[in-house]
Amino acid sequence: MGPPVQEAPSALVLRPLGLGDLLTGVPAIRAVRAAVPDHRLVLATTEALRPLAELIDAVDEVLPARELEPLDWTGPPPELAVDLHGKGPASHVVVADLHPRRLLTFDSPGYPGPTWYADEHEVRRWCRLVSEGLGVDADPDALDLAVPAVPPPVTGASVVHPGAAFPGRRWPPDRFAAVARHLAERGHDVRITGGPSEVELAAEVARSAGLGPEAVLAGRTTSLELAAVVAAARLVVCGDTGVAHLASAYRRPSVVLFGPVSPALWGPPPRAQHVVLWHGDGTGDPWGTGLDPALAEVTVDEVTGALDALPEK
Repeated sequence: MGPPVQEAPSALVLRPLGLGDLLTGVPAIRAVRAAVPDHRLVLATTEALRPLAELIDAVDEVLPARELEPLDWTGPPPELAVDLHGKGPASHVVVADLHPRRLLTFDSPGYPGPTWYADEHEVRRWCRLVSEGLGVDADPDALDLAVPAVPPPVTGASVVHPGAAFPGRRWPPDRFAAVARHLAERGHDVRITGGPSEVELAAEVARSAGLGPEAVLAGRTTSLELAAVVAAARLVVCGDTGVAHLASAYRRPSVVLFGPVSPALWGPPPRAQHVVLWHGDGTGDPWGTGLDPALAEVTVDEVTGALDALPEK
């Protein structure tokens, strides 16, 4: 018998947040893979995001995680652990408790590392952490996601996504309805997307736009099916939410409406097919309970004009 086969060393990357957070972390995750190509790369993220996390070509395994809670890690300590969650120290403890040989975090008391800059774009922030910490190039434009194997319920649709995690980031439904009506009148196959909690919102938008119930996809798609719909979409219009990041990941033409948060921090990459509308100053509340004043300033005419001017490819 030959010598026993040794297990590959492992690298653990922590990113247990929302869909947009996961997708903005993809370039940094790819950079970690480039730094340790022979490691088994484990991504710790929420169970709900597992199907989409498995579409990241750099990831070998997904470990279900809960924000700022200890990880259910088994086996020997990882050779490398990377905190892509926050500036610490609360999230740093989660990865440090695995006792990795190497630990990469932003600088905070007890954890030396690169400096955190509050005004840095989310994608570039994590790319810089990995680049400075591991000495590899990190391409902020490497946002692409594999297309799901599941067939989309519709192809070539113009996706209108009226929901967002907090009211401050939700453009009014009647305005989304006016945009949906505009697209339908121009021959687009308009579909209204959303999660299970957004079914009534989507139905309201569809009714106000004069669309039938078949236009409502909210609550009828899995996360993979939603990703497949966006990957095969004609265009996407939405607020500052996870679907905007899916449009970037699949390079679909999109118009994204920003309000409390500056697109300089969370906006799509600088590509011709992604248009941002924003009238803010970056001082709004992203967790606000009422419509952000800057988002309220975005008009229907602005959105329809931007949609009509999108390059379709």
